[in-house]
Amino acid sequence: MTPPDRTLAQAQDVVLGLLGQPAEIERLSTGGRNSRIYRVRAGDRQFALKQYPSRKDDPRNRLATEVGALKLMERYRIDTVPRVVGVDEDRGFSLLSWIEGTAVGDLADADLDAAAGFLTSVHELRTTSWAKEQPFAAEACLSGAEIERQIGERLARLRHIPDEPDLRDFLDATFTPAFEAGIAAAKTDIKAAGLDFTADLPQEWQTLVPSDFGFHNSLRCQDGSLAFVDFEYFGWDDPVKLTADILLHPGRVLTAPQRRRFRQAAEWLYREDRSFAPRLNAYIRLFGLRWVLILLNEFIPERWQRRLLAGATESWTEAKAGQLSRAKEFLAGLPAKVED
Repeated sequence: MTPPDRTLAQAQDVVLGLLGQPAEIERLSTGGRNSRIYRVRAGDRQFALKQYPSRKDDPRNRLATEVGALKLMERYRIDTVPRVVGVDEDRGFSLLSWIEGTAVGDLADADLDAAAGFLTSVHELRTTSWAKEQPFAAEACLSGAEIERQIGERLARLRHIPDEPDLRDFLDATFTPAFEAGIAAAKTDIKAAGLDFTADLPQEWQTLVPSDFGFHNSLRCQDGSLAFVDFEYFGWDDPVKLTADILLHPGRVLTAPQRRRFRQAAEWLYREDRSFAPRLNAYIRLFGLRWVLILLNEFIPERWQRRLLAGATESWTEAKAGQLSRAKEFLAGLPAKVED
């Protein structure tokens, strides 16, 4: 006999409480790597139900961050994102409007322009009265020193994982020399630009960003336009980090012409900050190195538990081997990506 699905039963109870009526609920296999997504049908209405990781496993309040971001965008009529229908804070669920769409396949120039247009709308929110209520983005990087600290912290954590000789060999023999060279180059470049590697970016040049933004978190709507989802990491940050992450994100690889087009769009969007382009040039390699270590999160037991919550089906051994291979490939291809 198949045991009852307790998580599905809980989701049904949450929906009943938020809508006041029973609904048909289907768990989706296409949700994020950290959260669980359900499709909800109640009569002729559809919704997306999102279950966030427990605060015991991740102290960041992802639910509050995403709900706050979506309500801010609703208030200022940014209509390419879901709307918040209801929230169950105690059990860690949000009920969102349903966006009918599919995963984004081949990208056209119009898609890159649509993403840049969306980021322009978000950037303009920084001067609104509600903007000050937004938190810092998850793992915000407001200085070169902070990027270095975050990479070093991730590296130390991975090095302390026992009984993973292949991982340790990669970190010591390949990654660490690349990291040391990247830091030296970034410090040289930022000094040449007349900037301070250790100083935080002034508030006037910080902006609101949908961190972890990209085409992996987009949907192709029926009319061909794009909608954008997943704002768990939204908040204040240096737009250099956002730009570098979009250019390099391993979840959605851009071609060289696409990277050049989006980079030009970002430099135009943030043009009032004359240090934006020099900072991007100096730090983009470091953000690439940061992605190498993010790809290795599967080696961390509690991170793997989040993958299981989100619906991972492969074995842990397979996942670790696959991600180590991806990290090696990403690092090998990084020089070409940052020099476009």
